[in-house]
Amino acid sequence: MRADKQLHDHLSTLRGSSVVILGVGNTLKGDDGAGPLLCRQLMDRVSATVMDAGTVPENYVRPIINSGSRHLLIVDAADFGAAPGALRLFSPEEVTSSAFSTHALSPRLFIDLLRAEMDIDIHLIGIQPARTGFGEPVSPEVQESLDALSDLMVRLFPRGASS
Repeated sequence: MRADKQLHDHLSTLRGSSVVILGVGNTLKGDDGAGPLLCRQLMDRVSATVMDAGTVPENYVRPIINSGSRHLLIVDAADFGAAPGALRLFSPEEVTSSAFSTHALSPRLFIDLLRAEMDIDIHLIGIQPARTGFGEPVSPEVQESLDALSDLMVRLFPRGASS
């Protein structure tokens, strides 16, 4: 799945900014590991700060604050009723526990906690999972989307550029 124009255009507005990319998910549960898998693809390839939060994004509140970044891009599997591998940009106000629900802390609570501590723009990319059973591999649809998203981020946040 290629990143759609809306997502591309939105991410393009962050080019040249200080950005943290936070991957959230459980790599032991198939497509639920989309966020951390993207972090692995991006590590040492982008100017943005890349953080693999696994299933405990709350442990990254202080590192995010300490980064001094103006933008946080959270990438996570989310069930929003689309075709497997579909990518969707969410505003923080759209985030509910029902779509982003596989982690210990409510994503809404995590966002509210960060906003209480710092002035940061938060952007979320949800990836529609196909399978999230324990021990399942990542689906081809989600892997294709991760590859496309990784390529886009490498182009938008090239290593060596200030971020």
